[in-house]
Amino acid sequence: MKTLHCLIAGLRSAFPNVVKRIAIHSVVVAAALALVQPCAGFEYKFRETDSTAVVHGAPATLLASGQVLIAGGGGNDPIADAELYTPSSGTWSATDSLPAARTAHSATLLPNGQVLVAGGVGSDFGRFKTTQLYDPTTGTWSATGNLAKGRTSHTATLLNDGGVLVAGGLGDAIVNIRSAELYDPVTGSWTTTGDLKGARSLHSATLLSDGRVLVAGGITGSSNSIASVEIYDPASGTWSTTTPLPEGRYLHSATLLQNGMVLVAGGTGDSGDLDSADLYDPASGTWSPTGAPPVQVYAHAATLLPNGAVLVTGGTVSPAAFSTHAEIYDPRNGTWTATGSLNVGRRGHTSILMRKGRVLIVDGSTFPESESVRTELGVRRR
Repeated sequence: MKTLHCLIAGLRSAFPNVVKRIAIHSVVVAAALALVQPCAGFEYKFRETDSTAVVHGAPATLLASGQVLIAGGGGNDPIADAELYTPSSGTWSATDSLPAARTAHSATLLPNGQVLVAGGVGSDFGRFKTTQLYDPTTGTWSATGNLAKGRTSHTATLLNDGGVLVAGGLGDAIVNIRSAELYDPVTGSWTTTGDLKGARSLHSATLLSDGRVLVAGGITGSSNSIASVEIYDPASGTWSTTTPLPEGRYLHSATLLQNGMVLVAGGTGDSGDLDSADLYDPASGTWSPTGAPPVQVYAHAATLLPNGAVLVTGGTVSPAAFSTHAEIYDPRNGTWTATGSLNVGRRGHTSILMRKGRVLIVDGSTFPESESVRTELGVRRR
């Protein structure tokens, strides 16, 4: 850009009109270049906002209105409480409770604006087959179709046709299962689809740009991590294997990047906590290493930012400490940069991209446990 300015200076006296056009063009080019820089010159600073009324330990969901819903949870003592976060006031308020207390469930925003809660475990430690719908317009819950198999620690993925794919998880007797089911929001019913090639839980599921679903890693037993990777094709309702991860892992993050590749980062495996990251290319069906995160971390949260970068927050770092770390991954050069730390070390939390590029950090596990009610808002700063 400096060379262009020198050229403008040299032509200024001879061709004033041309110079004016070049100068305007240079401003436009500079502005465009600034817009495409994924994370250069930016950092996030986290500040506390209102706290939830109770400790949830449950997934939080961004609603179409911009509010955030969190329902159920409670860890070993499941609860039914539900709350709404309103960004304009920065406060939480109570909403209709779940019909029954449950934890370790999934929560998926449907195209019609409702939230589907599926699976989970109740006070009797039984796996829920029942599923519920939250209607933000009325602030109430209603029953919908039942799963064929109750499960926890599964994944729930919104498909391009508006349906929801639930895959794997822990079934009755705390056994990993292979089954997968599809929810149809039009009929409110579940149907079984092709089984996974292998049973797993604590895995990741990522909707690819072409509408298929990539399931990676997970755990098969009490501590046996797996490297196998499968792809679900909604058109055929079947699973196929693809290149396995370089190393088995679970409690990792998997983020679809703007270029269509999937970033898998962190996690833990049979060899211990991992500080590696890999990229999956759907076109070639292969993995390639990318820059390693600064710390070994698992049970963290990863959020794709509007500029194409990925923000990773919290998690567990050795030896079993709750992390306040926050890093930004730059997909241009595969590097990580530290950014502002969380105020509370936490793991298993939800990180939600809000308007204006802000990131809401909700719930999770903390020490002491009472600290997890503290919600944080990350604001991007130059």
